[in-house]
This record gives sequence, structure tokens and C-alpha cells, in this order.
Amino acid sequence: MENRRLQNANMSAVAQGGYAPAVDTSTAAKVLKNTYWLLGLTLAFSAFTAYLSMGIAFNPIMHFGALISALVITFVIHKVANSVWGLVLAFAFTGLLGLTIGPIVGFYLSMGAAETVTTALGLTAFAFFGLSGVALVSRKDFSFLSSFLAVGFWVIIGAFVISFFVESSAFSLAISGAIVLFASAAILYETSSIVHGGQTNYILAAVSLYASIYNLFMSLLHLLMAFAGEE
Repeated sequence: MENRRLQNANMSAVAQGGYAPAVDTSTAAKVLKNTYWLLGLTLAFSAFTAYLSMGIAFNPIMHFGALISALVITFVIHKVANSVWGLVLAFAFTGLLGLTIGPIVGFYLSMGAAETVTTALGLTAFAFFGLSGVALVSRKDFSFLSSFLAVGFWVIIGAFVISFFVESSAFSLAISGAIVLFASAAILYETSSIVHGGQTNYILAAVSLYASIYNLFMSLLHLLMAFAGEE
């Protein structure tokens, strides 16, 4: 349970205000294309680092260190997002988070919970493509979610801190449920932001979407393991 809390500590603060309607659809389409290309590559790289770390025994200090390093990168990447260093840090960020996934997934697989892990992956993929599809097809402006994301981010962080002092499985599950809602809203917001021209940097967009996918998967995995009685 402590491990699950550490994994969910790293959430990108995507709620930074509303965005203006798009004025150049060709630019938005280019940003969207580049975003998905980079997202696909970083997901593959993250899966690779997760695979490499699957055989490593879970170490809370190393795990927490990787999360802190990834969190620091999210702040730095905003400063260099328009340079090649933005790409380098994007892969460093996703690679570090992949390293945090491997030992946990490896542990669950050793428990014979391969079906649960696969289900969590499937649900994550279904949620991401479904939510992205809603934003892309409907072209609805989801900028109104910015306030929800801003408040939700700090509420979850506060709940996470409290969880260190309140040992409750129900509270832990509630945090995971809240993160699932937060990550889902963040996917809608970020995708809509690209479509409507609010987000013009594909590196920042890909990192934000990756963070949402990461949190969605880890939270769903925690919930499914708990409901299956395997955690």
C-alpha cells in the first residue's frame, strides 16, 4: 500500500488556466500528430525501462528517488521545451517512471496476478483512446476543467500526505479513485487544449498525457488488486 502511494505522488499540474479557441487548424493538427508520435515513443521507452527493472527487488528509497527526479524534470522541461533538451528530458522523465513500474508489476506477476495487470493495461488503453476520441471527434472545449484540475491536484496531494499518518485501506482506495478521475479529466483537457490551439508545444503535451496515463494505470492496478483481494 505504501508503494502504491509513492507511485501516485508524481502527477503533472496540467491545470494552468483556460485556453483560447484555435485560429490555425493546420498548426493544431501538426501539434497533435507530433504529440502522439512522441507519446508513442516515450511509452515504448518507458515499457523498455520497466522491463529492465522488473527483476529488481522493490527498494522504497530508490523508488522514491526516481519519482522525485521525475518530478524535478517536469519543472525543468518547461524551461527547455523549445529545444532538443526538451526531447532529452521527456525521455528521461518517462524512463524514470518506467523504472518505478517494473519492480511493482514484476512483484504482482510473481503473485500470479498477470490477468489483473493485463486488465489494468487494457482499461488504461480503453480510457485513453475513449477520452481522446471524445475530445477529438466532438471538438468540445474542455477548458472548463481547468478549475477542477487545479483544485483536484492539491486535494489529492493533501490526501496523499495524510495517508502517511492515517493507515486505512479504504482511504487509500479513495485516493486511487480520485486519481483515476483526475487523470481522465486531464486527458480530456490536454487533448482539447491541443485541438483548440491552447497547447502548441508537442513535448509538453506528450509529457502531460504520459503522466496522466501513468497515474491512470497505477491507480487502476491498485484498485483491481484490492478488489481481487491480492493486495
